[in-house]
Amino acid sequence: MCGLDDPIRVVATGRTDSSVHAEMQIVGFCLPVHRAPHQVIAGINQHTPDDIVCLDAAPMPDDFNPRGWTKSKLYRYRILNRFSPCPFRNGVVWHLKGRRLDIPAIASALPALVGQHDFTSFRAARCSAQSTVRTINDGRIRELEDGEIQIEFEGHGFLRHQVRIMVGTLIDVGRGRIPPTRVAEILDAQDRALAGRTAPAHGLTLVSVELYDGPRTV
Repeated sequence: MCGLDDPIRVVATGRTDSSVHAEMQIVGFCLPVHRAPHQVIAGINQHTPDDIVCLDAAPMPDDFNPRGWTKSKLYRYRILNRFSPCPFRNGVVWHLKGRRLDIPAIASALPALVGQHDFTSFRAARCSAQSTVRTINDGRIRELEDGEIQIEFEGHGFLRHQVRIMVGTLIDVGRGRIPPTRVAEILDAQDRALAGRTAPAHGLTLVSVELYDGPRTV
């Protein structure tokens, strides 16, 4: 796109695990040559595979850093809780063929995860974050008529595998393996061994990213 051989360093609002999807991602970079926004969009789409698309481009201040400007991110985990799979959702939902999940029980456990907490219990072993304190602004669950269940978390940032471990724990609640009140106890214990399994990566999607008008401390 720039006619140069040297790679251009890019910075995104955050990292996603392999097999996790993103409907929206914001990436910052500095071009060594002048390119208009429409040229940037066309150039990126020319050189990226079909499953990556640049929707928009805009010039930003020199101090722009997507991570430092991120206000919140919305993650959605999709579960297909019925016997029959769906070919159109293959690879984007976690297919659970067992008995129906107890949605009210999961809904009653969700508030324990909302707010500012130490999420050590929901942190992957190889997480390199210096602090395990994170703030979740909202957590919710909804069930569609065709058996799909969606669990959403919105917050500024998340630990490695945090959303997937929280979902795995909530699935244990929905299956009756642990009571809803146990989620708060697991959170307070700060012990990963007490939480549920890590839900498969392919069911998770980064849905949207909201930015501040200027930089904030990461």
